[in-house]
Amino acid sequence: MDRTDFIEHRRPDGELVGWLRPEGEGFVPIDLLGRELGGAVDWLSGEEQLEAHGIGYLADPYVLRLDDGAELRVRITEVSTDRILVKKDDFGAIDIPLMRFELAWPMPAELTPLGDRELPVW
Repeated sequence: MDRTDFIEHRRPDGELVGWLRPEGEGFVPIDLLGRELGGAVDWLSGEEQLEAHGIGYLADPYVLRLDDGAELRVRITEVSTDRILVKKDDFGAIDIPLMRFELAWPMPAELTPLGDRELPVW
């Protein structure tokens, strides 16, 4: 995704919460995972959408669809415009092997929010 015209939006404490991408006469709010939060709106509405969306979604569980079709519950460990790093959700266990995956940015279709789904723990 070409980000040359993205305009950063930060909270008052300096934390990046996303970008506003110019489109026509308006701006499209984009979150840290590269997802558009809706269509083009005026500048203030775009900022308000980013503020309301926040960054809490980064702490939520996600599902990673593996090459073999299996689904794995994961947590995001790092996000940048270069990559998204996730790890198998180990529920805080320290005695199991670490399974990490590097994904492209913006968020690929293989990574989706867990939502109300229940996955077997493996």
